[in-house]
Amino acid sequence: MAEHETSKAYAVAILHEVELGPEIVTYLERIDATLAPFDGRFIIHGGEVTELEGAWQGDLIVIEFPDGAAARGWYTSPAYRAILPLRTAHSKGPAIVIPGVGAGHAATDVLV
Repeated sequence: MAEHETSKAYAVAILHEVELGPEIVTYLERIDATLAPFDGRFIIHGGEVTELEGAWQGDLIVIEFPDGAAARGWYTSPAYRAILPLRTAHSKGPAIVIPGVGAGHAATDVLV
């Protein structure tokens, strides 16, 4: 399914083995300022989970952006690139950008 630039997009990470030390604290103190120019906001930032199926491991982080261009712009921005090593050196896990779906989306829409 093609990304629609008018749909919201999400930066998603599942982080494991987070070493909560001075570098991660600095990252957390500075990340909000990197999101603001791209209208990014945290939707999920870790927290207690209720396992419904399987065993969950890690911390889920979801940041919402107005569209995919804003999400990619944030990730590649000089401000975010300056703090990114503070996280990547002290945690492991994948990070992605994925488009959201529009109002009225049905599960079978992915079959098209």
